[in-house]
Amino acid sequence: MANLLRLLRILAIGLRFGLYEFVPRLARNPLLRLAAPHRALPRAERLRRALEVLGPIFVKFGQVLSTRRDLLPADIADELAKLQDRVPPFPPEQARAEIERSLGRRLDEVFAAFEREPVASASVAQVHLATLRDGREVAVKVLRPKVEQAIARDVALLETAAGLIERLWAEGRRLKPREVVAEFSRHLDAELDLMHEAANASQLRRNFERSPLLVVPEIHWDWCAQRVMVMERMCGTPVSQSAELRARGIDLPTLARAGVEIFFTQVFRDGFFHADMHPGNILVADDGRYIALDFGIMGTLTEVDQNYLAQNFLGFFNRDYRRVAQAHLDAGWVPPATRVDEFEAAIRAVCEPIFARPLKEIYFGKLLLRLFQTSRRFNVEIQPQLVMLQKTLLNIEGLGRELDPELDLWKTAKPYLERWMAGQIGWRGALRSLRREAPYWAATLPALPRLLHRALSDERAAELRAALERLAEQSARRNALLRGLLVALLAFFAGLILLLI
Repeated sequence: MANLLRLLRILAIGLRFGLYEFVPRLARNPLLRLAAPHRALPRAERLRRALEVLGPIFVKFGQVLSTRRDLLPADIADELAKLQDRVPPFPPEQARAEIERSLGRRLDEVFAAFEREPVASASVAQVHLATLRDGREVAVKVLRPKVEQAIARDVALLETAAGLIERLWAEGRRLKPREVVAEFSRHLDAELDLMHEAANASQLRRNFERSPLLVVPEIHWDWCAQRVMVMERMCGTPVSQSAELRARGIDLPTLARAGVEIFFTQVFRDGFFHADMHPGNILVADDGRYIALDFGIMGTLTEVDQNYLAQNFLGFFNRDYRRVAQAHLDAGWVPPATRVDEFEAAIRAVCEPIFARPLKEIYFGKLLLRLFQTSRRFNVEIQPQLVMLQKTLLNIEGLGRELDPELDLWKTAKPYLERWMAGQIGWRGALRSLRREAPYWAATLPALPRLLHRALSDERAAELRAALERLAEQSARRNALLRGLLVALLAFFAGLILLLI
């Protein structure tokens, strides 16, 4: 019942803001036009305001859309960009009260100065600038009041919709919509715990310590709680302000290439990546390094995921479509009875037209649509753990297109992937595995003589000899040569026991 009411509310809000205009069959309906009190406003503003009224999940949807200017009309992309950090703030009095309640201190006991008006306001939280009593400048992030309840309602609606898709659509089960919603919900739960976000930021900061490409703010753990996070204040220019970046002497093509390298470094070196990289979360320092903000949604990949992703990327970059098809088969992403040659031909038909072109001529939205159609034909199973990665890749493409339309994504990424693969196999990979296992062997090796002596004690040696003799008797009936081998093996163990005793 609650989900039905929520669905009716969504429809009512869409009608109020005249969103029916986005559906060609309904755009000229006179009755609907009369029911839309905001129809005089531009369509892009109406869409943005409707998403704000609908709540945090819909705002996030608008944030993702705003990065895809290649898929949206310019007016809509410009308006949706306001959702990245200009969502209407909640009253500063509520923010101050939440900070004092969460930290158990009065505001003036923690901060020497605290700016009343937020510097940024997003769908889940807003940020105030402040100065600690020791003089350090910080940014204070505070969750919106009752945001957990609002998101819980929307997630429940998504879960219901996912269940209906699986039951009513023939291919719904293959797409795993319920698992995708569960994955999205898990990341939202993490985003609503600012202690979790602070830990994410700390991990990413360690991963890119002394990096010439990326800066991550320091977390002030003494002043963090579940609904409040205090971190180092970062100064920079929003990555979306290309003109300002040029005026500051930033080389935009170099910046675009650095963004691609940061993405592949996070994915393949660390298996830990920022999964909410819209322009509102990225600044650029005066020295040309990226500054990452908002660490509520981070993605993780297993070594198996990393390996198959690398195989697929390298297969695409080298136009080795057999390798891509085989990687899908080995990973279990397609049914085992799939003919590799047919799958290879289908992938070639999708991907071959996009190569040897600059980024401005490659539209991943259209490419993903064609890949989706191909996957449907071959019953490819959607991988829920990779949904965030796919979203991040689309964000990276949108960002790269804004900074440098001539960027060749393939040429930029291929050398990095080849270096990563070279490190995974051969002697480098073996050496890294030895280093990883060294602590275990260091603890185990000194105990081996004692364990061997215990295993070869008189009682256990007798049991071992008896077992071998029984095995030898059974085998003697089958093969004389095998019997001789077992006797020799028994003699070896007996000699070893005598030496140890």
